[in-house]
Amino acid sequence: MAKADKVRVNREIRSDTVRVVQPDGEHDVVDLDTALERAREHELDLVEIAPEADPPVCKIIDYGKYRYKQQKQEKRQRKRSKSMQMKELRFRPRTDDHDYEFKKNHARDFLEDGNKVKAYVQFRGRDIIYKDQGMDLLRRLIEDLQDLARIDQAPQMEGRRMTTILAPHKKNK
Repeated sequence: MAKADKVRVNREIRSDTVRVVQPDGEHDVVDLDTALERAREHELDLVEIAPEADPPVCKIIDYGKYRYKQQKQEKRQRKRSKSMQMKELRFRPRTDDHDYEFKKNHARDFLEDGNKVKAYVQFRGRDIIYKDQGMDLLRRLIEDLQDLARIDQAPQMEGRRMTTILAPHKKNK
C-alpha cells in the first residue's frame, strides 16, 4: 500500500516528457500535455509506473482498478510471509536432566515451526557463582539442536541472566 500511495496520477506527474504506454500496448515518448490528452480520449488515467526511468514511464489505465490490483497483491504477499515469533525457555544453573530434555524437546518443536528460541539461564541469589554451569547448559543445548538451528546470538551475560538466541536453518525450496 505504501508504493500505491506514492504513485503519481494525471497532473501530479512532474516530468515534461514521458514514455506513454497506451491500452493497446504501443508506446512512444511525448510531452505531458499530449499524454494527458490521449488518456482523456480513452477516458482513463495517466499513471506513472516507473518514475526513475528516463523519461518516466506512464500507462494509460483505470487508476481505480490499478490500485485494487496493487492492494490485492500486497495482501497476498502479507499472507504468504510467515511472521517469526520469539519463544523463550528458562533454565536454572542446576537444571535436572529430565527437565533439560523436556525443555530441549519444546525448543525442537518451536524451531521446526519456524520460530526463534531465546534460551536463558536465570541466576538467583548465590547462583551467580555457577556461571560456568549455566554456560555448559547453553552450550549443550546449542550442540543438541545444531541439526535444526543456527546461533543468532552466542551465550552472553545480561545482568543476572545468561542468554542465547537460536534461529531455524533456512529451508531450501
